[in-house]
Amino acid sequence: MQHIPTAVAVATHRQKVERLVADLRKQGVSRHTVAPPLFRLLWALGLAVPPPLFLGPVPLTLLMGGFFGAVWGALMWLLLWHLPLGRVVASAALAGLIFGLLMAAYYRWKAAQLRLPPWGRYPGA
Repeated sequence: MQHIPTAVAVATHRQKVERLVADLRKQGVSRHTVAPPLFRLLWALGLAVPPPLFLGPVPLTLLMGGFFGAVWGALMWLLLWHLPLGRVVASAALAGLIFGLLMAAYYRWKAAQLRLPPWGRYPGA
């Protein structure tokens, strides 16, 4: 009998994310927690960034806080244009840092609660 090698199916990043969303939805986790809008935007742009539940606290703080701070700062500057730009930038940086730290703490707590494996070992890898 001849042994025929079988192909190992490797899931794409998008397939892994979709499986994660489906798996965690069954556990009652919101789709927006598993795949928030910022991450869906990054994935749509072709960036294979792991979902937030699989990132460490520093990347989470920088990614989520940086995005929030930039958007919040731009809105504050547009809506309150009479403020000096330096003050808006400093306020946006502080708001981004606080938001980023809070989101990182939440996602690390949630990942520990769900007992998720590292992204590289998540089913479909």
